[in-house]
Amino acid sequence: MTTTHVKRAFKYRFYPTDAQAAELSRTFGCVRKVYNLALAARTAAWTRQERVNYNATSAMLTAWKKTEELAYLNEVSCVPLQQALRHLQTAFANFFGKRAKYPRFKSRKKSRKSAEYTTSAFRFRDGKLTLAKMAEPLDIVWSRPLPEGASPSTVTVSQDAAGRWYVSLLCEDPSVKPLPATGAAVGVDVGLDHLLTLSTGEKITNPRHERRDRERLAKAHKDLARKARGSKNREKARRKAAGVYARITDRRRDHLHKLTTRLVRENQTIVIEDLAVRNMVKNGGLARAISDAAWAELRSMLEYKADWYGREVIAIDRWFPSSKLCSACGTLQGKMPLNVREWTCGCGTTHDRDVNAAKNILAVGLTASVCGAGVRPQRSTPGGQSAMKQKPLRREP
Repeated sequence: MTTTHVKRAFKYRFYPTDAQAAELSRTFGCVRKVYNLALAARTAAWTRQERVNYNATSAMLTAWKKTEELAYLNEVSCVPLQQALRHLQTAFANFFGKRAKYPRFKSRKKSRKSAEYTTSAFRFRDGKLTLAKMAEPLDIVWSRPLPEGASPSTVTVSQDAAGRWYVSLLCEDPSVKPLPATGAAVGVDVGLDHLLTLSTGEKITNPRHERRDRERLAKAHKDLARKARGSKNREKARRKAAGVYARITDRRRDHLHKLTTRLVRENQTIVIEDLAVRNMVKNGGLARAISDAAWAELRSMLEYKADWYGREVIAIDRWFPSSKLCSACGTLQGKMPLNVREWTCGCGTTHDRDVNAAKNILAVGLTASVCGAGVRPQRSTPGGQSAMKQKPLRREP
């Protein structure tokens, strides 16, 4: 059995000095400028039906630094600038591979502030991290230890909308190994009243993090609206509002991490629905609640953790009538509005709507896994499309 090395990003908060904050802010601005210049150059070449790759934009960067207008690019480390060009190259590769839309320009106010450093641009010794162009190490809060003997290959520094500074260290984690095989399998039905309903009958409450902080969020936005545009008080109010959003996001992500880790550890096979969340949030009445539930993030976590620990995630087709199909006799019911939470089949079995759906999801997912059901059958088949075996994306070792 070959040993796979999983690379993990360990993220920590740090508190920069005034000089470090100024240096990093300059770096963020230069990274954004270089990215936008390169994107403009490649877009212009695209209109002329020419191809410009990373090497060409790297040569452009050298030329830009020699001009009087862009001479300030020499004041920051060159590594984050080169990494920005590599990220642009990846964005174009995804576009040409039809995996993403055409790359967009970075905005000073809306885009994420970050800079990526490779090994040549930082020094990590004795638990202290010093970045290029800086005289002293970052004041990092080591909330959890790095893997023993870990040597970061990439360091990413970022600042969120609330003004908090973070550093992410990418390194190999030898502790991530396939878990002992188990015969347990579970079907998972997502919802709003209950975040998850398992085929075992267990229901996991939806914490509704955004709703719990809705009053605080409304007050923060009200205070922001009263401040004059461009004033320092408005910036303070904006950061306060961003802090409320950050609190909601942090608590939601923490809950999802704990939940998905538990599911992956306890089950060998996890069967879920292949939901089109992007289309579902177009429903104005449910968009806020669906976004707060973060179903897409939940699935993403399940997939990469299953990949790490030797588990399997199977996604059945979204058109499968899991709620209307009797898990006891297989009879398909007629229309079933969302307000119907319990129903009785003609065979005499009374079903909880969500538990019944989870059982059907599990049954169809196991059929796809064992028998190799069609990936994309025609929708004219009884009950819609069949199951789809979901292969999680393999991360580069």
